Amino acid sequence: MSERRPLDAVDRAIINRLQGGFPIGERPFAEAAGELEIGESDLIARLDRLLQEGFLTRFGPLYDAQQMGGGLTLAAIEVSESELEAVADQVNAHPEIAHNYSRNHPLNLWFVLATERPEQIAEVLSQIARETGLAVYDFPKEEEFFIGLQLQV
Repeated sequence: MSERRPLDAVDRAIINRLQGGFPIGERPFAEAAGELEIGESDLIARLDRLLQEGFLTRFGPLYDAQQMGGGLTLAAIEVSESELEAVADQVNAHPEIAHNYSRNHPLNLWFVLATERPEQIAEVLSQIARETGLAVYDFPKEEEFFIGLQLQV
């Protein structure tokens, strides 16, 4: 991560506006830039800088794997603190892992798994269990709630 410069009014406008959706079209960056009254190349450069400087951790679409015919689940592992980073690396080596995080809980490594087909969930979780030598607990979604969180800067 490079050195952070302070956010200016345009950076704030970009972050605030793009949390609410990104245009779909032939030139989506040009369309979004027009709404923000800046140039397309300026928007792209600013997004790159915001990512490089750590103001944004990710910029991209969120897909509903289940709507697309895939599988999605939340899983957890109980792992010693001394092995947490190594096990997280093993988990992250699987392309199906969307993200993981540690929690202050006996099950201290949690991760989200998205697969092309629902039946692949059990396969990947079994493979992670074999690789780590640890029990992997599956917590499939029972009900979904849409919150629509937007953080204004």
